[in-house]
Amino acid sequence: MPTEVVLFYILIRLLSVGEGVGAYPTKRNPLIQPKLNTLEGHDSRRRSSIGIIPETVEDLQQNPGISDLDIFKYEEMKLATKHFRRDQVLGEGGFGIVYKGVIDEQVRPGYKTTYVAIKELDPEGLQGDREWLAEMNYLGQLRHPNLVKLIGYCCEDEHRLLVYEYMASGSLEKHLFPSEYLISMRVHVGMCATLTWSRRMKVALDAARGLAFLHGAEMPVIYRDFKTSNILLDADFNAKLSDFGLAKDGPIGDQTHVSTRVLGTYGYAAPEYVMTGHLTARSDVYAFGVVLLEMLIGRRAIDKTRPSREYNLVEWARPLLTHDKKLFKILDPRLEGQYSSKIIVKVASLAYQCLSQNPKGRPLMSQVVEILEALQPQGKDMISL
Repeated sequence: MPTEVVLFYILIRLLSVGEGVGAYPTKRNPLIQPKLNTLEGHDSRRRSSIGIIPETVEDLQQNPGISDLDIFKYEEMKLATKHFRRDQVLGEGGFGIVYKGVIDEQVRPGYKTTYVAIKELDPEGLQGDREWLAEMNYLGQLRHPNLVKLIGYCCEDEHRLLVYEYMASGSLEKHLFPSEYLISMRVHVGMCATLTWSRRMKVALDAARGLAFLHGAEMPVIYRDFKTSNILLDADFNAKLSDFGLAKDGPIGDQTHVSTRVLGTYGYAAPEYVMTGHLTARSDVYAFGVVLLEMLIGRRAIDKTRPSREYNLVEWARPLLTHDKKLFKILDPRLEGQYSSKIIVKVASLAYQCLSQNPKGRPLMSQVVEILEALQPQGKDMISL
């Protein structure tokens, strides 16, 4: 295909604005997320501490014991979700539906009662076996306090389900943009807690630790779809990364980047990745900067309800982050009286660096963690969680 056609195609896709889907999301459209049946870009057999990683669903079905994850029958999934009742739905998106469930003695004799979130892949949805298997592989290998725990899976006939720990407070998206979430999901306002400045800083640190862990792993992983709907919160508002369907092995050895098709969510994807397909850990850093900006300003990365010049949050707000007077005028008004002005300026400076057009100008996630640890509210700056 001629270069001009490829670039035109990318630009056309960029005009189709929408957000991707997380573990408990609202229904939104991804930037580019084709449905495939194989693990594009992965080593054919990737070794880890849990053994050989299956490349295809057929591999998994033929060798179910290669993972230490629990393997569930579809009938057990039906029992756990009360036959997939609508009042058990936590979220819905391009992959299918996420249900709240309980696995106990009635579901599987001898199983300790466990509240779970069960994600069922829609065979007609935007994601396919590739994304489902990628998520199972990554979360099956990786364990960290700031990654959502994958408990098990069901891969029976045409059924594809993943079973996670239940994150009682839902997504960061739900709490940061409650009015939109309430309309789309038709839930009561009481389900969305106010995100205080202290909470936002804690969530930012937790999420940064999750990304830093992925980037610093023995075999580095690029998350590739960091956004508010993919950051889940437990009952104590500890944040964990979810939805690894687009995750990809990072560059190793002398490699500077991984070349791949453009996947992710418009508004969060790093500009160099969108234009060249070159993916690095600093692509995740850019997306982190977008989310940090959303938490500072209280607006979505892309918001078509705003005046045209404010439509793209990064383009509008980033130039204002280094001007204190302008910065304080655009801060989320819900945060008034909760923060130290000195700390706000430093957080804004961090967001500015993460959003650098030059990937090399962005900090490493390990550096972001160090900065955020030093900026956590303490003493008189601490607002009740």
